[in-house]
Amino acid sequence: MKIEGKEYRAFWFENNTVKFIDQRKLPYNFEIYTAKTVDDIAFAIKDMIVRGAPAIGAAAAYGMVLGKGKTHETANKLSKTRPTAYDLFYAIDYMEGEINKGKNPIDAANNYVEDVIDRCKNRGKNGEKLIEDGMRILTHCNAGALATVDYGTALAPIRLAHRTGKKLFVYADETRPRCQGLLTSWELMQEGIKHSVIADNAAGYFMKNGEIDMVIVGADRIAKNGDFANKIGTYEKAVLAKENDIPFYVAAPVSTFDKNIEDGSRIKIEERERDELAKINGKTIMPEWIVVKNPAFDVTPSKYVTGYITEKEIVK
Repeated sequence: MKIEGKEYRAFWFENNTVKFIDQRKLPYNFEIYTAKTVDDIAFAIKDMIVRGAPAIGAAAAYGMVLGKGKTHETANKLSKTRPTAYDLFYAIDYMEGEINKGKNPIDAANNYVEDVIDRCKNRGKNGEKLIEDGMRILTHCNAGALATVDYGTALAPIRLAHRTGKKLFVYADETRPRCQGLLTSWELMQEGIKHSVIADNAAGYFMKNGEIDMVIVGADRIAKNGDFANKIGTYEKAVLAKENDIPFYVAAPVSTFDKNIEDGSRIKIEERERDELAKINGKTIMPEWIVVKNPAFDVTPSKYVTGYITEKEIVK
């Protein structure tokens, strides 16, 4: 992605450290977080300095490099950071396999990351064909370059459609409680793509009024039957899209498909801390006596999905 005329990835390996664009500070400030140890990588993933399933997996790959030979211990520590995103476990398994074969860890990690980016670009090429000139597209959460190292999942088709000259407009759900629609807005602004951020609960209003032509979201884990987990609130958007006859697409890498689980009921949903709801930008907005439930994801049944945009093909 281009930021003030300079090309950046969400993170990169440099001098035996991993440099992350600190997503906690965006869109207000552009700051770099430097991870020097496995604990630093684990913190970056857990505290959402880096987030998005493909990016979490790629960050874990570099974490395995910083493990400096402690393969099993490093894998165990990183696997406990975020339970829902399947790419995390896919990347750790990949790195363990390559290291056990005698592969240089940094070469293996670099290969993994470059493959993630190539797959994102190919997914964008496949999805771009679905987007017609003048379309208005809704997306939920941030599924752009920040979530995937580069290009994005849901945003990849949108980026490439824009670059081919198609006129389009994006509605970005703000996605409480982390307000990740702001990250989507920040990325779209860098690309010069027209858009608006809307409250999560406003999506139905725009759908009913005929102002949305397509929904594209990402995914953190997809079961064998097509049920998928994504940021909390995705299920609601899928049901609304079905009710209003709006195509609903899931853009995700093949690595997000978990062949070990039959359906969405087997997907473990991460419960996050109270402060994500009780505070905004560090300011407390709820008294201590208020009880909070904060699931980070929900599961959408496959019956609501029009198709899955992968790097290989569009699966109906």
